[in-house]
Amino acid sequence: MGWTLGIDLACRAAHVASLAGPDGALVWSGRTFFTRPDDLERLWADVGVDAGELTVVMEPTRNAWAPVAAWFDRRGVKVVLVPTTQSADLRAYYSKHTKNDRLDSTLLARLPLLHPEGLRAHTGHGPADPLRRAAKQRSSIVKRRTAVFARIDALLELLGPGWYQELGTDYGNAAMHLLARYADPNDLIRLGPARLSRFLIRYSHGQWREPKAAALLQAARQSLALWDTDGMDFAALSADIAVEAEQALQLSEQLDTLKVRLTQLYVQADPDQIVRTAPGVGPILAATITGRLGDPHRFTSLAAVRSYSGLVPKVSQSGQAEHHGGITKAGDRTLRQAAFMAADMARRCDPQLAAKYVRLMNAGRHHDSAVCHIATVLLTRIAACLRTGQPYVIRDLDGTALTEAQGRRIVTEQHQVDPKIRAMNASTRKSQRLKYRTSRVSQKSLSASTSRPVTNQPTSRHVA
Repeated sequence: MGWTLGIDLACRAAHVASLAGPDGALVWSGRTFFTRPDDLERLWADVGVDAGELTVVMEPTRNAWAPVAAWFDRRGVKVVLVPTTQSADLRAYYSKHTKNDRLDSTLLARLPLLHPEGLRAHTGHGPADPLRRAAKQRSSIVKRRTAVFARIDALLELLGPGWYQELGTDYGNAAMHLLARYADPNDLIRLGPARLSRFLIRYSHGQWREPKAAALLQAARQSLALWDTDGMDFAALSADIAVEAEQALQLSEQLDTLKVRLTQLYVQADPDQIVRTAPGVGPILAATITGRLGDPHRFTSLAAVRSYSGLVPKVSQSGQAEHHGGITKAGDRTLRQAAFMAADMARRCDPQLAAKYVRLMNAGRHHDSAVCHIATVLLTRIAACLRTGQPYVIRDLDGTALTEAQGRRIVTEQHQVDPKIRAMNASTRKSQRLKYRTSRVSQKSLSASTSRPVTNQPTSRHVA
């Protein structure tokens, strides 16, 4: 057991460090420093231990840990990141009534003695990895744009169903430009069919032409017929829609830029494009999985990969009793979402995954639950391919290698869920939900009427 330097990191305040010897005895504690080269050099001089004998233990506090870990890593020091939940539980055990920075650094310094099996050496650059950041950033922008689309849906409902029927729900480039400039039905009618057709042809690259212009003009006339002249301020509504549409256009431009960046960064991170060979994994999903998974060799086993994804079920065991709940969701959310989307596509062309999906659906699983199982298998296989440096190979149930086209044909012919099974599962779940709701009748007051007999006896306070 070597020397341990426990560091309690802070985002804006000073960090606190404590040094423990091989026997767990504190050499010193409570040294404060900032993430500055001079402060780190002084801390290194105070430690006075060879790099090979020292282990630095700290929590991944936001992104403040990354430069500190990189500084010690350059000097050959082993850096260990402890999950915050794990250190919190140990802190509660170590001191029941106290929580301060000195105690936190002391706890981290003595962690090798308290919980040695929980120490895993840190590898990679974490948030300093540009691919990891770009994948997270794209996921955040997609969610923001989806929220904008939902607000546009709500505003278009005021104009009538003709608008969102003609513009669709995906809101492409032409739809957003139209709403940014001509969401007022009066403005759209004044534009006329000829100019509106040229506008649509320009921004839709020829996909929308005269028929679409005529349909939109008809929707505008219906909006005017639905409202009286004083019933709706179309100019104000148009301004609100324009704000949302301009946000959506800006977010779409950022996504296009990020797509190029992600493609370039993925090629650098995975030169052989092993992740890309997996079924259902396109360029964006390949970059997201590679960036958020990180170095696959840092996991002690493939089971650790599954646990990191958060797609494994919760397990509660006591004696001979064992209960499996929903997925833990304890890992990387962006990785989990990417694996789920890839699995939903992979089951359509990989016979092994398709057969497992059919078995789960025939057993009464929900579609999302079945896809989560498939996502766990797919992510495990991708990690195994990355660890061995071999591409993903689609195989039939007997192990025969297949092309994607062959696998898709076999899945279509042999591994399809009976529509009656889907309908029966949906009906069963609906019955269970209705049974659960009716068994929990809400009674806001003891004197309120209810659909079942009241078990308690009313008192004088409850009698009118």
